[in-house]
Amino acid sequence: MITITLMEGLAAVGGVVLAGVVAQGLWSARKASPRLADSTGSQRLEPSLHAGGAVEPGSPGQVGAAEGQGDGSGEGLGEFRPIALRKSARLDPLIDAIAGMRLEAPVSGELALLHLPPSRRAGTKPFLIEGLHTESGDWELPAAGQHYSEFQAGVQLANRSGPLNEIEYSEFVQKLQAFAEGVGAMAELPDMLDVVARARELDNVASDHDAQLALTLRANGAAWSVGYLQQCAGRRGFLPGVLPGRLVMPGLEDGSPPVLVLGFDSQAALAALGSDPGAAAVREVQLTLDVPQTAEAAEPFPAWHEAARLLAADMDAVMIDHTGRPITLHAFATIGTDLATLYTALASRDLAAGSAAARRLFS
Repeated sequence: MITITLMEGLAAVGGVVLAGVVAQGLWSARKASPRLADSTGSQRLEPSLHAGGAVEPGSPGQVGAAEGQGDGSGEGLGEFRPIALRKSARLDPLIDAIAGMRLEAPVSGELALLHLPPSRRAGTKPFLIEGLHTESGDWELPAAGQHYSEFQAGVQLANRSGPLNEIEYSEFVQKLQAFAEGVGAMAELPDMLDVVARARELDNVASDHDAQLALTLRANGAAWSVGYLQQCAGRRGFLPGVLPGRLVMPGLEDGSPPVLVLGFDSQAALAALGSDPGAAAVREVQLTLDVPQTAEAAEPFPAWHEAARLLAADMDAVMIDHTGRPITLHAFATIGTDLATLYTALASRDLAAGSAAARRLFS
């Protein structure tokens, strides 16, 4: 197994790569008067998945509705694949444990909808139930007015919460069996010990190939008002995010996660919505790139570097790493070299950055 860790490549230069989920810090307001925006115009909101726009990595909507898995051949990580079932646009044997449900006769979409479990999660893992359309021969989410000759369900083997465990798999099986009984199907379940073992192996692979890049922009002089921060970020392509204290650079495709995230104190963001927006002062913001979520072809690393440089100039800020040390051009060059190796390793595992499988796994 190839192990790629960006932390090693940055050790000599004070690096800025943080493997795993990067948590926002709590920034305290300073006494200096914050810089104010020139004007307070309305801004577009970050699109949501249901609106056909960008979705934040790790959100339930993104994980549960990921599509476009490719041809599903997956020669890399072949050891993780169970007995092949029919191709599905949503479920992928590479990262899902899939159970088939055979019917003696086709059933209606109305009956399937009636017996779908209310929750689409087993613990921290999303799962889906699909039906094989009698006329098109395609797997799809059950819909009224349609008929299905068989069903299949899949639960995700791993995500950033860790591998699928015995309790989560048992919860999946319980919900699956209740659905199968409701529609009169016979469920064919994979062995729990085999599934859990595969989940742990996949989690190990994901841990070795996961990376997020984060740097901090710290004000050299006066603090920034939230309006000023939004104004500067807006000129560089950032939009207000779903959560307070979050600005995002949307992906190029509808439904894709943000390319970059600019995060700051959520309390300051909430205070800015009050009667005195200028009272909310911010001295630091964090610029983050979630590497597996965006395709290499979209050049997210150059976008991260360029956005940091331009925002630092616009807002009179210094770029620092998580230890508080200024980031050098040599550090950026080293990160770029390590990222090229990581992208290659992910692609060799059928988990190319930006693919549906990678977005689901690294969520």
